[in-house]
Amino acid sequence: MSENPQNPQNPENPESPQDPQDPQARQSSENAREPEGVGPSASGDKAGEPEAARESVHGGTADHDVRVPVTTPAPAAPGAEPSGRRRLGSALWPPRVTRAQLVVALLLFVLGLGLAIQVSSTSDNSALRGARQEDLVRILDELDDRTQRLEDEKSRLEKQRTELESSSDQAEEARKQTQEKERQLGILAGTVAAEGPGITLTVGDPTGAVESDMLLDAIQELRAAGAEAIQVNGVRVVADSYFTGSGDDMRIDGTKVAAPYVFKVIGKPEDLEPALNIPGGVVQTLEKEQATATVERSAKIVVDALRPAKRPDYAQSSSQ
Repeated sequence: MSENPQNPQNPENPESPQDPQDPQARQSSENAREPEGVGPSASGDKAGEPEAARESVHGGTADHDVRVPVTTPAPAAPGAEPSGRRRLGSALWPPRVTRAQLVVALLLFVLGLGLAIQVSSTSDNSALRGARQEDLVRILDELDDRTQRLEDEKSRLEKQRTELESSSDQAEEARKQTQEKERQLGILAGTVAAEGPGITLTVGDPTGAVESDMLLDAIQELRAAGAEAIQVNGVRVVADSYFTGSGDDMRIDGTKVAAPYVFKVIGKPEDLEPALNIPGGVVQTLEKEQATATVERSAKIVVDALRPAKRPDYAQSSSQ
């Protein structure tokens, strides 16, 4: 049997009319409009509680009021920091470092230390780093000249070997070569006189400001440029020569010399003169001390000051 939806006696139909004279129906309708504990009497009994927002729902002929509670945040305690700063502080301290982060930090530290050491080693004071272009060109020319001299020496020795191997009288040829070698070594040792092209360097010292180390620097520059024989004021300068004193008490190997200091040098003039006139070189250094320095080229320089042959006390020949 089908049910009639308009039957006023059906309890499942919320829209069915009720008898206004029925007290139970009126009480039920009032209870449906005002849920228990949410009505005005309930909200007005408790002071300090927030009011409830009402949402009116229209369904059919009846209105239902639904109250939604509104939450009010509690006021912050006096003197308390904002929550954002507290969160930031708790995130930064104490630091939370994992083992993997420690390993990565250690590797980065080692890598940075290695790079710093490498940069420091490559950025040390170098003689060529701050050199001028003219100085670099001169140094390259000197290296080329030394290389050429070594090549010439190599060719000469190979020629001597060939002559010894092909000569019918090898003993006589060996004697001649020995004498030639003795003469060359005598020139270097200062035991024999020498002549050849070169330069003459004259150093004037009117104020007595020239020091012994300045003259020694001039000797070293000349040797680096290929000087083969040097004589200063009648004193032969060799490998073991030394300079002491200054001004009126200048000495070379214990022999007193006075200004002007005249250097007679045998070598290639095209290499010797530029070596003394480079920027910041011997000539400019002497001129800063109020001294004078003049260089003259010559096709023939005679170095006739001799040194006595000195027999070594301890060194002996190792050839058999």
